[in-house]
Formats: sequence, structure tokens, C-alpha cells
Amino acid sequence: MEHSLPIDLFHWGMAILPLVLLLIMLVALKWSGAVSGWTAFGVALLIALFLFRAPLSNVSVGFGKGLWEAFFILLVVWPALLLYQVTRESRSFLVIREGIQKHSKNYLFLVLAFGWVFASFLQGIAGFGAPIAVVAPLLIGIGVKPVIAVVIPLIGHAWANMMGTLAVGWIATINSVEIADQGLTLLYTGVLLWIPNILAGLIICWLFGKWKAIKEGFIAVIIISVIHGGGQLILTQVNPTLSNFIPATLALGALFLLARMDRYKEKSKLQDDTDILEDSSDSEEEEEKTPKMSLHKAFMPYYVLTGLSILMLGIPFIHDFLDQFEFGPPFPAIETGYGFEIEGEGSYSPIAPLTHPGLYLFISSIFAYFWYRKRELYNQDSTKNILSGVKGNAVGASLAIMGFLTMTEVMDSSGQTTVVALGIAEVSPPTVYVALASFLGVTGAFMTSSNTSSNVLFSPLHGSVVQSMDSLRMEQVIAAQSAGGAIGNSIAPANVILGTSTAGIKGKDSEVLKITLVFAMISTALVAGVSVLFHLFG
Repeated sequence: MEHSLPIDLFHWGMAILPLVLLLIMLVALKWSGAVSGWTAFGVALLIALFLFRAPLSNVSVGFGKGLWEAFFILLVVWPALLLYQVTRESRSFLVIREGIQKHSKNYLFLVLAFGWVFASFLQGIAGFGAPIAVVAPLLIGIGVKPVIAVVIPLIGHAWANMMGTLAVGWIATINSVEIADQGLTLLYTGVLLWIPNILAGLIICWLFGKWKAIKEGFIAVIIISVIHGGGQLILTQVNPTLSNFIPATLALGALFLLARMDRYKEKSKLQDDTDILEDSSDSEEEEEKTPKMSLHKAFMPYYVLTGLSILMLGIPFIHDFLDQFEFGPPFPAIETGYGFEIEGEGSYSPIAPLTHPGLYLFISSIFAYFWYRKRELYNQDSTKNILSGVKGNAVGASLAIMGFLTMTEVMDSSGQTTVVALGIAEVSPPTVYVALASFLGVTGAFMTSSNTSSNVLFSPLHGSVVQSMDSLRMEQVIAAQSAGGAIGNSIAPANVILGTSTAGIKGKDSEVLKITLVFAMISTALVAGVSVLFHLFG
């Protein structure tokens, strides 16, 4: 790509400024997602116009692309909010909580089962925010405090982003950049993704009860992680498309065997000391209000969601048939005063409505409404309460996500994102660049809320850098980028907003980010370290 973008410290600092401000506003100042997102967009817009010579036509295209990307995510947010409100109004979460307690009284095991294993399974088949939107309310339903209920699936599902949803991230990556040895790249990627997987299990235990919980949950974490990470690593060499889906499904089966162990069947002593569970002092009041219904009947909408997802997304030939029906808006080619060009597209980031998880969430929501109504779990105000609850959370979430994504696309269209990446490459020797590739992956996912988009955004730039550095290997850089992109989903503002909205804790985004940031930093540092070892000895 021929351009004369200024790769200097001043322009690099200004290019990354919107991202830094966004983090400060969300975490330090605790501003709402909507205010933070649109403020960051305004800053990115001014920098594009006045420092990166982007004409109005350029930023208009970026703005339009951002709205379209936001719409893609909101198609998950809106029906997820509907499913949550429909289930909440029926008081079925109380039934689910009591029913699950009959199968296992060990809440550490239940939190791992829902927040790590089930969330990873949903990412393996559906993705696009579905694990957070579905699992956070379920964790609240079994008694987990709302903030932690959002944190846990954000951490738990992150590792599955690259190869989940039938390896859409990998497919997009090899379509955006040429990789000579794809098998070796997948091998490196599988090893690196194993790091955030096992770390997720251990950190969820830590959140539950520090070192004592890690000790108690260690056997389950190791067994599940071997199935998750080891299974994915092996299958990337056999069938990348199913390399995440199969291990994630097998891990669900392993839960039933683990639940038979006395260690995870009976109540843990840690439950009386943990800070992540709601106070159960009002349990008698809740017991009176709990509907008379079996666990399976209360959970039926989630069975429908899982069954639809497996049938439509988990069977390759059905998925491929449904996925061909797609549409996306056209956008013209654009160029800045620095000669930075973005090619035009006849169908930008097309949506395949029949394979979009939002469709299955919506179908499950409609099914849930009539299913619970038939069991006389609603009163005359229930429909009004459901719609009011959806509207109350959807407006703020929608505004926030639109702000985040329009900022991202304006930065991309004006060349700011490219300057950030090339500026890092300019001052980094090969060993350092391999490590920083994972941080670029995190940055891309933080901006776009997508491992796939992160890889599409930065992989071509990595290709250019590899060509200019003789000792740099594309396989190792793409693996680091991919693992970083997966980890970045745990801190992506749009994902956080999705979680806090469906959990009914609008405005608590900073509390969630403070915890997921720690996970992201530790995971990325470890991934970067192993990537350097690959570079030195691979």
C-alpha cells in the first residue's frame, strides 16, 4: 500500500489518543459507555480531519461502516435483552437456581461449569457476544453477584474466539493475508490460545475464593483445560473448522462425570466465605415466590437456543447452505490527503441473517414467552414489564456500542490505526515485534469487539512488516496476533456493555473492566513471552 502517512511520535501519540481516552473515561472516570464512546468518536473525528487530512467523504464512510458494524452486534444485544427479561419476569431463574442445587451443591463447580465451560461451548457454535448475553443472566440466576456474573463469561469465553464459530477468525485471516505454512501457524496458535484458557479457569477460581478455591477447583480446571486447549491444539492439525467446537462439546460431557465426584457434588466450605454470591438471607421469601416447575421446563428456552445453534451452526453443510444468504451495504473507495486508500466494497461486512446468533436468541425469546405464559407464570402487567425492561437497557447499550464502533472505523479509514501499527513496527526489532503483535491483537479486539476483525485489520500490516524483516516469521506473528485478538474480547467495551445490559447493571462497566483488564494483561504478557520463545527457538 503506497501512502505518505506520517510515522512520527506526535502523530502516533495522537492516533492512539482516542483509545487511551476511552479507557480513562470508562475505567478511571467511570463515565457511561454512551458518553465515553461518543466522546472518543469526537476526538477521533477531529484528529482525522485536522491531523490526518481525511476529507468529509472519508470520515462519512468510516461513520457509516461503524454504524453497520454496531448493527451487527446489536442484533445480538436486543434479542438477548428480550430473552433475559422474558425469563426474569417468569421467575424461572429461581427455579433454575433451586433445580441446579439438587444436582450439585458446590457453587465453585457450578460457576466454572456455566462461566467457563458453557460459555466456551456457546462461543464454539454461536459467538458474536452470545456467550456473554446468555451466561451472565444464568449466573445471576444461580446467585452470583451481577458484576462478577458479567466478568466470568468475558474471561471464560475469550480463548475460544479465534477458532470458535466454526473457525471464522482463522478463515478470515487466511483470506486477508498469505501464510506459507498454515499448519505451523495453527500449531503455534493452538499453543498460545491454551494460555488464556487455563488462566481463565484459574482466575475464575481465584475470584471465587482465592488460593483455597484454586486448590479445590484445580482438578476440574486441569481436566477441562486439557480437553479445551489440548483438544483444540490437536484438531487444528486435522480439521481447523471443528477444532474448537468438538473440544468445547466434549468438555460439556466431562462436566457430568466431574459432578459425580464428592469433591464437586457436595457444598464447599468456601461458599460461606466467598464474596461473589448474593446474600441468601432472604431465601425463605424467594422460596414462596418460586414457581412450581421442574428445572428442565424452566431451562427449556435455553435448550431450544442450544439445539438451534448446534443444528444450524454446528453441522457444516447446513451452516454453509444458510450462510450463503447474506447482505451488506456498498461503500465507495476513499483516500486521505496522505494518499492512504481504502478500497471500495460492493457488500461490506455482510450479515448472514440465517446464521446470525441474534436470530436464534430471538426465536428462543419468543418460544420462552409463550412457553412461560402457557404455564401461567405471567400476570397482566408482565408483557408491559418485559418491553419496559428491554427498552430501559437497550437504549444506553445501543448508543454506547454505536459510539465505540464509529470511533474504530473513523480511525481505520483515516489511517490512524495504520499509524499505530506501523509506529510500533518502526521502533521494534524482530524479537520485540513478535511480542508486541499480541498487544496489537488485543488493541484490535478492544476497538472492534471481534477477534476476526482484529486479524483482518492488522494481518496485512504484519505481512508488510515480515517482508521488511528477514528474521521475522509470518507464522509466529499471526499466531501472536490471533491469541491477542482472542484475549482482547474480554475487555472490548462493546462486549462489556452487552454483559452489563443483559445483567441489568447499566453503568457498572468500569467495575467489570477493572477485573477483566487484569486477566487481559496477564494473559497477553504470557502469550507475548511464549511468542518470543517461539521466535528464538522455533
